[in-house]
Amino acid sequence: MPATPLPPSGDLPGGPKTCDASGMAEIHRMFTRGFGEGPDLVRGVREGDTAHAAAVATQLETLSLGLHAHHEGEDERLWPALDERAPSCAAHVERMKAQHAELLVHLTALDLALPAWRASAAATDAEPVLSALAGVNKAMAVHLPDEETNIVPVMEYTITEPEIEWFAEHGRNAIPKGQTWQQLGEILAAQPDGGDEWLHKHMPAPGRLAWRLIGRRAYAKHRAALEGR
Repeated sequence: MPATPLPPSGDLPGGPKTCDASGMAEIHRMFTRGFGEGPDLVRGVREGDTAHAAAVATQLETLSLGLHAHHEGEDERLWPALDERAPSCAAHVERMKAQHAELLVHLTALDLALPAWRASAAATDAEPVLSALAGVNKAMAVHLPDEETNIVPVMEYTITEPEIEWFAEHGRNAIPKGQTWQQLGEILAAQPDGGDEWLHKHMPAPGRLAWRLIGRRAYAKHRAALEGR
C-alpha cells in the first residue's frame, strides 16, 4: 500500500512538541537489519546442522516476538490516541492498520515455519522460512518508512513522554529471558554510529559499564553462533 504525503504542517496540532519519538526509527533499524540478514543466515546453515539452525531460529523468533509486540502496542494505544487527538491523521492511521494486518500474515507464517526447520535444519524446511522472510521484508520496506514519515511527526505533538515510555517498556517485556544482551547488541549494531549515541541517550552510566564488561562479550558469542563461527 503506497505512502501518501503528510498533511500540511498547519494541520498538525499546535504548540510545543510533547515527546521525543525518535526511538521509533531506532527500533525500526533493528528490525530492518535483523530480518534483512535473516535469509543469508538461514542459507548459511549446513544441511542437518541443527545446532546452528537453533541459533538462527532463536534469533528470528525473538525478532518476531519483538515486532509482534511493537505492533500490538501501537494497535492498543497509539492508533486510538491519534484518532482522538489528531483526526486529520485518520487516513494515515487506517493505512498503518492495513499494513500491520499484512505484516501479521507474514510474521505468522514465519512463526509456523521455524519449528520444523529448527528441528531438522533441512533445506526443504528452510524454504517456508525463506518465503515468510521475503514477505516480512517486502512489507516492512513499505511500512516502516511510511510510519516514520507520516506518523512520527504527528506523535511528537500528540503523544506524551510517559506514553512513549510505555511503548518502550512494552517492547522490552517481549524480549525472552536470557536474550537481553543479545537484543541490546542488535539494537546498537543497527544504529548508524554503531550505537554510541543510543547508549548515552538511553542507558545510565552503570548500564553502559555493564555493556562494556559483560554485554559486548555475550553479544560477540551470540553473533558467532548465528554466523556458524
